[in-house]
Amino acid sequence: MLQIAENQRTLLKDGKPFFYLADTCWSAFTNITDEEWDYYLYKRKAQGFNTIQINILPQWDASVTDLDYQPFLEKDPHKLNDAYFAHAKELCVKAKQEGFELALVVLWCNYVPGTWASKLFPDGILPFDCLENYVRKVHEVFTDLEPLYIISGDTDFPEKETVKYYLHVGRVLKELAPQCLFTTHIKGRYSYIPEDLYGLLDLCFYQSGHNAKDLTMPYSLSEEMQKKYPGKPVINSEPCYEEMGYSGNMYGRWSRRDVRRAAYVSVLSGACAGITYGAAGIYSWHKVKKGFASLLGEGFDMPKSWEEALAFPGAWDYGYLKMLLTELGGEKLVPRQELLLNPTTDIRVAGCGEDLLLIYVPCNTKVRLQADLTGWELRTIDLAERFAANVGFTVKEGETVIEMHPFGQDALIVARRAGE
Repeated sequence: MLQIAENQRTLLKDGKPFFYLADTCWSAFTNITDEEWDYYLYKRKAQGFNTIQINILPQWDASVTDLDYQPFLEKDPHKLNDAYFAHAKELCVKAKQEGFELALVVLWCNYVPGTWASKLFPDGILPFDCLENYVRKVHEVFTDLEPLYIISGDTDFPEKETVKYYLHVGRVLKELAPQCLFTTHIKGRYSYIPEDLYGLLDLCFYQSGHNAKDLTMPYSLSEEMQKKYPGKPVINSEPCYEEMGYSGNMYGRWSRRDVRRAAYVSVLSGACAGITYGAAGIYSWHKVKKGFASLLGEGFDMPKSWEEALAFPGAWDYGYLKMLLTELGGEKLVPRQELLLNPTTDIRVAGCGEDLLLIYVPCNTKVRLQADLTGWELRTIDLAERFAANVGFTVKEGETVIEMHPFGQDALIVARRAGE
């Protein structure tokens, strides 16, 4: 069972440090066959993932599927389809048996009035009077699996009616399942959570998202969330997805290096309870020669098939990040950005206690620190190939200059006090 650690920054599972490494498989309950699910769980487990984020109701931008899994009978949200929820439970039980935690979205924004998505699809808004029955069904089906409940999905809160929906859902479910952790999934590049809703939350998710116009979002939003909502763990629950087309009808796709950078700068900036990975083709569960609904949304380009997407190398990079932090004591991780003397915020510095520093360098340069590392040992890891190099440094008048590493891509400098 997941719990908040005493430091209020990280998570525990069964009393032990737990680095939340999730994959966004939003469309699992509607688009995936049982055989495909078995292979998906096998692959993500091998890569080191320990959590799966799933939308309980159909994802508005899921890829077209030949399957017919519908949560409501006769398209009437007052008539819940027991067979749909029973099948969803079967998928979740399999995931739990393989060691995964579940992070389940209760109400994606397209089902709620006033949000950016429901304005695009107004016919999908759920009547308020059907919510409690639905939430009680969610509790009946999933709570015994001890999920992390994500009250909202990709939402903004522009209207009182929007907040009313989420408050009602959150309060009813919190009363039914007080042992579970609760959070929200808010829209990209956004940090507002209504005060009453925030009071129901145990941790904070943010979404740096898929817009390529401001590449500071993974760490600037982390810092903003920690400042606005202190005392709760923070996780970037939707950074840019590997091979996803840029949002806003902008030409281009996010690369392996892009998504790896988003992970490291998020975690080292204080969003250290975990990180979420995403792959275009997985979240929507895309199949060859099938349509892709989100062409109606922010203009994301066509994804590759789920088979191809499951082989994207960035997933292994995220598993490697989790392994590193687990071995290095990531539960002690705190930002140490004040040590950096380089005139950039893109290099990120964090410490694990007094005897270990982690420095993420996205582009090769000398790193200058307001710190005396005399007697320390440094090793630089090539994050693309996972080679390791010993790199020299000099100390003068209390400042340390770390020489450029020999690699061609981004790197992580691991600095330890000698003997540690």
